[in-house]
Amino acid sequence: DLNPPGSRPCANKHFVDKHRSALIQRIRRLAPILDRLLDRKVLSQEEYDAIMAKGTPQDQARQLYSGALTVLEELEVHLLQDLRRT
Repeated sequence: DLNPPGSRPCANKHFVDKHRSALIQRIRRLAPILDRLLDRKVLSQEEYDAIMAKGTPQDQARQLYSGALTVLEELEVHLLQDLRRT
């Protein structure tokens, strides 16, 4: 969640953020998603392998989600700071 603790969630929350828990719990076939992300060079082979090494599809989805957020925090610091202020 990009909102600071205690703040009201944004009414226009992104679909993936709004449904994060349900997506993590209900995704059963993450491998084809990861394959496509690897093919499109969104993931490196190392990232792909680390996610695939996770035990369950839910663990894989959590790893993918947290990895994407970590990359955003590294590369888009100002964007995330701006979003946290709104």
